[in-house]
Amino acid sequence: MMHLADGVLGAPVLLASAALSAAGVAIGLRSLREDRLPLAALLGAAFFVASTIHVPVGPSSVHLVLNGLAGLLLGWAVFPVLCVALLLQAALFSFGGFAVLGANLLAVALPGVAAHYLLRGQLGPAATQRQAMLAGAASGVIGIGGAVLMIGSLLAMSGGRSFGELIVLFSLAHLPVMAVDAAIGAFTVAALLRMLPQSLAPVQS
Repeated sequence: MMHLADGVLGAPVLLASAALSAAGVAIGLRSLREDRLPLAALLGAAFFVASTIHVPVGPSSVHLVLNGLAGLLLGWAVFPVLCVALLLQAALFSFGGFAVLGANLLAVALPGVAAHYLLRGQLGPAATQRQAMLAGAASGVIGIGGAVLMIGSLLAMSGGRSFGELIVLFSLAHLPVMAVDAAIGAFTVAALLRMLPQSLAPVQS
């Protein structure tokens, strides 16, 4: 699953992740404009629902994440939005945990911010449907790929070689998730361009 559990990461990694996530939340709150609140709430709800539906893959399970799409549209505001969703998941369903909240948030939100900066230039006023779909698809690839890389790195820093096989299996299990996230991102951004182009306006980050 995309959630790391309590007790998996070492204390130094937990503390560093919490500090970086707290900084991301602070930056995100400052950048979140009032007119973006409905979109932020919608994306937060989509992330919450999508990541509670688990699909069995071998001995584990995977779920949609949509962090790249959220980051593409919200920029740094993806940090506080996903923080609320992860906090509710930990409290209501025991997904992840409270001690590892900072690490889980960093793993999903930072790739979202990366997707925003790498792709937002494709969503300007003159963007075409093709550009919008490519940007949305790429956001899914960056979001899932980045989250897998972040979680693998956090596990490696905590457990060294003991997590090597788990990291490989985790990466392979999320290849289909990456494809589905990319497809959802492509069609969502294209639909927004047609119906709510103002939602694709540049975010002050």
